[in-house]
Amino acid sequence: MAKEKHVSATPATDWLKAHKVNFKLHTYDFVPHGGTTQGAKELGIDNHVMIKTLIMEDENAEPLVILMHGDCEVSTKNLARQVGRKHIAPCTPEQAQRNSGYFVGGTSPFGTRKRMPIYVQRTVSELPVIYINGGRRGVVAEMAGSVLVDVLGATPVDVANPKDE
Repeated sequence: MAKEKHVSATPATDWLKAHKVNFKLHTYDFVPHGGTTQGAKELGIDNHVMIKTLIMEDENAEPLVILMHGDCEVSTKNLARQVGRKHIAPCTPEQAQRNSGYFVGGTSPFGTRKRMPIYVQRTVSELPVIYINGGRRGVVAEMAGSVLVDVLGATPVDVANPKDE
């Protein structure tokens, strides 16, 4: 069962407050390699509205962020094509941490260490409510999906593939 507890500020929550985003934090017991499925299960929500933040890089090792439904995978081939790159692949966990400033499993698109282009699966930004990492493992922020485009400035793309479970 998810527990509600006080969560100290993170760069992500500081960013959200500075940009006057209406959000509510939720906590759950983080399980390594549990992914969004674990958090969604504990919070009693559909994994489709639990949004994962993935740090990837292009052929020149330039980082970028892609935001995707928890129950989908990113077609890196389609992403590369849509954003005008030759090749896109996930960063190593260590490189993702250096680029974002967050530990893998606690990566948020808000308040990242490096400025990176941010892309969002179009259907994510159209959801009335999403749950996205709040900058720490086991912490998610509930907010409107429109925040990702309207406030964060993410570029909508269509790169979702259903995940084989």
